[in-house]
Amino acid sequence: MPTESASSSNPTRLKRSLGLWDLIIIGIVIIQPIAPMGVFGVISNKAGGHVITTILIAMVAMLFTAISYGRMARVYPSAGSAYTYVGQEIHPALGYITGWSMVMDYILNPLICTIICSKLSQNIIPEIPYWAFAVAFAVLFSGLNLRGVKTSARINDVLAGGMMVVVVIFFMVVIRYVYGISHYGAGFFTQPFYNPETFAPSRIFQGTSIAVLTYIGFDGISTLSEEVENPRRNILLATVLVCVITGVLSALEVYAAQLVWGAKPFPEAMVESAFPMVARQVGGVVMFHLLNFTILIANVGSGMGAQLAAARLLYGMGRNDALPKKIFGAIEPKRHIPRNNVVIIGAIALAGALLLELLSRHGGEGAYATGTQLLNFGAVIAFMGVNASCFIRYYMKGHKSLSNLLPPVLGFLFCFAIWLNLSHAALKAGVIWLIVGIVYGAIKTRGFRDIMRFEEASE
Repeated sequence: MPTESASSSNPTRLKRSLGLWDLIIIGIVIIQPIAPMGVFGVISNKAGGHVITTILIAMVAMLFTAISYGRMARVYPSAGSAYTYVGQEIHPALGYITGWSMVMDYILNPLICTIICSKLSQNIIPEIPYWAFAVAFAVLFSGLNLRGVKTSARINDVLAGGMMVVVVIFFMVVIRYVYGISHYGAGFFTQPFYNPETFAPSRIFQGTSIAVLTYIGFDGISTLSEEVENPRRNILLATVLVCVITGVLSALEVYAAQLVWGAKPFPEAMVESAFPMVARQVGGVVMFHLLNFTILIANVGSGMGAQLAAARLLYGMGRNDALPKKIFGAIEPKRHIPRNNVVIIGAIALAGALLLELLSRHGGEGAYATGTQLLNFGAVIAFMGVNASCFIRYYMKGHKSLSNLLPPVLGFLFCFAIWLNLSHAALKAGVIWLIVGIVYGAIKTRGFRDIMRFEEASE
């Protein structure tokens, strides 16, 4: 009996084992050190070649949201992230809706990474079928995350280091290429920032809306608050630093690519392979395949990190009984991880990867494009919710200063503009997802009359 009492009064909790550097590495790998390479061609075509301009504008805008995330994590260092912030500061029902929209975002990320990794692997070993690679990567992501958060952090160190080596090689090849050009022409080094022949404010805004994809994922840092040493300090620092590091590195990457390619549009059929095309122009076939392999490795890290963050989000919602607590709120006592959630996310990623591939074979190419847009749908709703929560917490309830007013308000307005510019298909699918979640929540809480309890983590 005494043992039973002690066990019930000291439930198994997540283990605090991550330092500031671990958080920064996890955030960078989730976003990917080569984040702009995948969307480079799309942004270039939309913005008339002004990719670096849109990347820098997006960085400034997302920094406002990063500040809001960091400041809210000081107050609520728990695993629920935006779900907890909105539920505590605004209303539990809105917190639930925010969390539900984030679930879609977080589940889709490892799913899409499974697809990309499988496709890129087929470029290397075409003899192995797609479904076999899909199974292998879904099992890989789940298996590594089941070994515990510290193991995942060590693997992230290796992945980030490998990607940075390739980025350095790319820079060196571009420098050699540019140095070998006999005549640069007027404005050669400034045209990537501003080219009067293709510059238009409307095109810059469209490009910036896509460039925000470069930063999607930094919010995953806040979902690890209960596994961080000194979370009230480290979450804010890591979130802001990840945004800055990603922005600066991304700007350098796309600037180098623009010096090589210029503002000329990419063929629509090859727009997703735009960066490897640039690499081929400066380094031949070897650089093309090196970039292909690097993007594969980047998506392995991103998929693993996204699954890690998704499992913690589901744990936060399950612990507060927004989702079935026995399943989603359980912690495996040996490794202190939400094992059920890791397995569930892995199963969904595998099933979704196989389903989307089946749809694509029957003329459903739009399914994958809609899935990537849906990533923004859930993420941007969460961003708006966090900015609104930060505004209420620090400005409405706290000191009415510009430092408490401007970051959350500007962050909210920019995110709202992005949300309005999502594709109609993504908006429709996202709204359907929200309706399903609202109906489930209303049934579970008797029309949201039984308000969900938000449990706080101990330091």
